[in-house]
Amino acid sequence: MPNPKIRNMEEFAGLIGISRPTVSKYFQDPGSVRSSTRQRIETALEQYDYRPNIFAVNQNRKLTKIVGIVVPYLADPFFAEIARQLERRCIDAGLRPALYSAHGQAGLEVEVLEGLRLLKPAGVLLAPLGRISDRAALEQFCKDVPTVLFDSNMEGVGAAFFGSDNFSFVSQTVDYLTRTGEPPCFFEMRTPANPNARKRRAAYLTMMERLGFEPRIYSVEGTGWAFEEIGRAGADEILDAGGFATNTVLCSNDRLGIGLLSACYARGLRVGREEGCDLRVAAHDDHPFSRFTCPSLTTAAHDYDAVASHAFAMLDKLIEREGSDEARIETLFPAKLVLRSSA
Repeated sequence: MPNPKIRNMEEFAGLIGISRPTVSKYFQDPGSVRSSTRQRIETALEQYDYRPNIFAVNQNRKLTKIVGIVVPYLADPFFAEIARQLERRCIDAGLRPALYSAHGQAGLEVEVLEGLRLLKPAGVLLAPLGRISDRAALEQFCKDVPTVLFDSNMEGVGAAFFGSDNFSFVSQTVDYLTRTGEPPCFFEMRTPANPNARKRRAAYLTMMERLGFEPRIYSVEGTGWAFEEIGRAGADEILDAGGFATNTVLCSNDRLGIGLLSACYARGLRVGREEGCDLRVAAHDDHPFSRFTCPSLTTAAHDYDAVASHAFAMLDKLIEREGSDEARIETLFPAKLVLRSSA
């Protein structure tokens, strides 16, 4: 006869002859029960194929092993990569990562955090939307749940922030481009989705003034996260109107740069540093695909490992201490210039 269907933990405990609190304790931490008891439970799990309702278990726990990872837009390869690294660190530490995307929507960002609150997470790693976020909602959540911010900083929100130094990105690319050819124009979205874009624009203006060159900014229309499409459409408009003021273009991010490369290819314009090329193109982020574009894209790279490692280490410390009254920590990591064929 097939094994009876077990509806809940109480039925499972009664069936195997172990108290429900002991069974619940096992599911919270298998190492917390005696080895003989653990063996009986695990043998029964194989026999009856029972799995607990993790949400229900969490309601009876002061602290779960769930760690929320929330990003603005998971389809963006930068966020996919850093989320992958954070997930791996959670798993290696015996925690259970729960990954969410806000899809670029402030309302959904709040809904995600409120949903996480119900799961009683041990802590949360959050890359907020930034300027469009509901600041009051995020502040309250971070007071209730140990939270570490990464990528996009919101001063006073969360116990700590770890991210990339945007001035480091732009200062390296502008310095290199001005030393090796014509000074760069800056190619950006007029209404950027990511708040780091504003910092990169400001860094470009500062560097051009410092080096004695006239800044030339081309801001293209477009909203949302379809950066490649926005970059291509914006580049087409600029090229139709006579092109850029110099033969060097520095893009706010790699995804806009990929759109620009596409527009140049469609027009037969050669991009690169060899003699006879029409444009040099560089960008920022080291998008996981930027080394596979044609030509491969010169860029300034995030230190993914440093951001992920430090953010997770801080959250792990907060979880262990069940919060912290220490002053908020902000740490920025410099970029690394990566020279490729496009510039």
